[in-house]
Amino acid sequence: MTRKLVTVLGATGSIGVNTLDVLARHADAYTVFALTGHSRMQALYEQCLAHHPRYAVVADAAQAQALQARLQDAGLTTRVRHGEAALAEVAADERVDVVMAAIVGAAGLVPTLAAAQAGKRVLLANKEALVMSGALFMDAVRVSGAELLPIDSEHNAIFQCLPADYQRGMAATGVRRILLTASGGPFREMPLEQLSRVTPEQACAHPNWSMGQKISIDSASLMNKGLELIEACWLFAARPEQVEVVVHPQSVIHSLVDYVDGSVLAQLGNPDMRTPIAHALAWPQRIDSGVSALDLLATGRLEFEAPDLQRFPCLRLARHAAEAGGTACAMLNAANEVAVAAFLQRRIGFTDIPVIIEQVMNCLPSAQVIDLEHIMHADQQARQSAFDWLAARA
Repeated sequence: MTRKLVTVLGATGSIGVNTLDVLARHADAYTVFALTGHSRMQALYEQCLAHHPRYAVVADAAQAQALQARLQDAGLTTRVRHGEAALAEVAADERVDVVMAAIVGAAGLVPTLAAAQAGKRVLLANKEALVMSGALFMDAVRVSGAELLPIDSEHNAIFQCLPADYQRGMAATGVRRILLTASGGPFREMPLEQLSRVTPEQACAHPNWSMGQKISIDSASLMNKGLELIEACWLFAARPEQVEVVVHPQSVIHSLVDYVDGSVLAQLGNPDMRTPIAHALAWPQRIDSGVSALDLLATGRLEFEAPDLQRFPCLRLARHAAEAGGTACAMLNAANEVAVAAFLQRRIGFTDIPVIIEQVMNCLPSAQVIDLEHIMHADQQARQSAFDWLAARA
């Protein structure tokens, strides 16, 4: 059997680390072609030593020179490159079969789109690519014949529960609703008056999942679920009103699909990202992920509740952006990235995050998406508006 060549965009993040764990379990079937990292150079160096990629891509020339010297000293032939163009090239390289798109945030859009345009099997963990450029991205997938497989545990669960011809539309395939589950994060039961005083450390302490800082903050604010709502609309040809968010604190049911005959299909599993990674890598086959079997008796019970939009206004803002369409989703994402970074730097409080986002959304009207340049312009406008808000508060 010919081994498939895999590029891992965002190799040093939690998704990248879990992807390499799964790949190592199946070294007879997969070979690492390229690894990319932004700031964790020691981690990327160690990954290169373990997986011997043909290429490594970093952010800038200084990082590239330093990493190249270390790898040469270690006897590796890995070629180190840098910059956004290099990211796109290792994603679209004709030799590559599979691209794990796990770069966090808007920075992942260009290389992920390049992989889609090149007709790769794209394992989509970078939800911002679809949030920002939904129609453009899906058009690229259709034109190139790329395979787009979701890695977010929720979207992967939905994919597993939908019929094979789901792209014909929900009505045509008998689907009534998509139910996105959310754990509720660390602040689900915290008194509202205390939310303004929570720290980044508290916000990053997710009760069920081990994730990076940015996605942990998004999970605490439920913006992550709002972005997932937008992503689900594009992935599964759904309208915003057909996607419902349900808080499920145990994170055992990863999402559900409700059919018009009354059937509700759910995908269950332990909260471990290696499950959706292994599923998407091997689809339509199944391979061992290293995840232990789910023990329902130990779980005990499964609970559900409606999300509190007073506690989680980011979810409301994301739904409004999904309904508005156009550049609204790109602006929502950009404002959120600026606000989350400011919170992590302790420049603002946790409850200021939705305030900034709403201010930006109110100041900048949504416009029709024309091309990638148009999307990036809207992204920059929203970032500048958020920076202006922060400057006025300083």
